[in-house]
Amino acid sequence: MRKQQYLIFDIETAPLDFDSLSESQQEYILRNTSTDEEKQSKKFEMALSPITAQVVCIGTQLMQSTELGGWEQIGRAAFSVDNEFEYGKKEHIKLSTGDDCFLTNEAKLLEDFWKLLHKYDQASLISFNGRNFDAPFLMLRSAIHRIKPSRNLMSGTKFNYPMHVDLIDELTFYNPSPYSASKRFNFDFYTRTFGIKSPKSEGVDGSMVGQYFNDGKIIEISEYCMRDINATWELFLVWYNYLKF
Repeated sequence: MRKQQYLIFDIETAPLDFDSLSESQQEYILRNTSTDEEKQSKKFEMALSPITAQVVCIGTQLMQSTELGGWEQIGRAAFSVDNEFEYGKKEHIKLSTGDDCFLTNEAKLLEDFWKLLHKYDQASLISFNGRNFDAPFLMLRSAIHRIKPSRNLMSGTKFNYPMHVDLIDELTFYNPSPYSASKRFNFDFYTRTFGIKSPKSEGVDGSMVGQYFNDGKIIEISEYCMRDINATWELFLVWYNYLKF
C-alpha cells in the first residue's frame, strides 16, 4: 500500500504600508468612509486581500502514514518574511518551540513554498478555510511577484476539489448555514469544542499579526503560525478518524 502524505499549511498576512499606495488606491480603499474609526477599519481589512496585503509567514508540516496505521512527521518549518532582506538573502533560526524558521523576503518565501509543493507533489493539502483565503492569497501574491505556482491550489469546484482537505468545508459538510447544524464557526471555537489547544491560548491571534509585523515581532508571528499548524493537524485527525468515509 502506498503511504499517504499530507502537507498542513497556514499563512499569516499583514497590510501593505498604506502610504506606499497611490492616491487613487488610497481613495478607493477609504471610499464612503467619514470617521476615523471607519477609515481605520478599512485599513485593518486590507490584511484580508492579497491586493492590499502581503504574506508574512507560512507554516508547514509534512506527515506520512506508517505501516502500523499511525503517522510520522517528515518535515516541519515556518517560512517568514523580513522586508529588509534583499532577494536571495536567507537566514535560518530556531524558534523557542524547536521548530526551524527560515527568514527571507516575500518573493523568496513564495518561491520556496512552491518548491516544497513541487517536491511533495503527491501530498494532499490540509488547511482551515484554505480554499477561501490561504490558497487564493498565495496564488495572487505569487502572480504579483511574477512567480508561477507549482500547483493550482484553486483547481476543482466549490464542492469537489482534489488533494486538499479544507476542514471548514468538511466540518460544515459543504453546506454552511447561519442557523443549522452545519453552521460555520471560527478556528478557535472548533479547537476548543473538540478539546484541542487553541492557537490563541498564548495571547496572540490573527488580528494582531499586522501590528506585530510592524513592530518587528516576526518570531512571535512564526510561533503563533506553528501553533495554528499543530491545531489544524489535530483537528484533521478528529475528522479523519471519526467523520471521513
